[in-house]
Amino acid sequence: MAMIKGLGLALGLVALLPVAGLAQQAQSSNQVSTKTDWSVFVEDNPKECWGVSIPKKIRNTQNGREVAVNRGQTLLMVSFHPQAQSNGLVSFTGGYPFEKGSAVTIKIGDSRYELFTEGEWAWAPSPEDDAKIVAAMKRGADAVVTGMSGRGTQTEDTFSLLGFTAAIADAEKRCGS
Repeated sequence: MAMIKGLGLALGLVALLPVAGLAQQAQSSNQVSTKTDWSVFVEDNPKECWGVSIPKKIRNTQNGREVAVNRGQTLLMVSFHPQAQSNGLVSFTGGYPFEKGSAVTIKIGDSRYELFTEGEWAWAPSPEDDAKIVAAMKRGADAVVTGMSGRGTQTEDTFSLLGFTAAIADAEKRCGS
């Protein structure tokens, strides 16, 4: 529970939200609910709602060996942007610039999904892919997100999916989707 309370404090930060495939910078401390390991945030102008979580486990490696690295915020989120008619967008920020041209993978159970990267962010390539990932997250216990930094460090972040379904339903309802 202390981690969840810490999540609210940690998310009173700069969070990038995808809109029409681009990142728009927005600050939010508008946490409206917590659902186990996921929190829900809402912004009113423009109206945006999202469920977000921080990793439970982080592993950084170079050449197969664990290494210590400095990373910024690491977040997995699903967002709703009614004005842009963009709902259920899956995004991930690893807290570092991804290797140019690299992809991020999300493993949920036996399924793998690929996200494209730009800067420090990664997104699903289409609304159909977003829907598949969200459906898998609703059924899964955890999501393992793997990326490659521009400095050659492979990161593996494990996110709990406890509370995901309730958080996403709450965010979607708050944005009138």
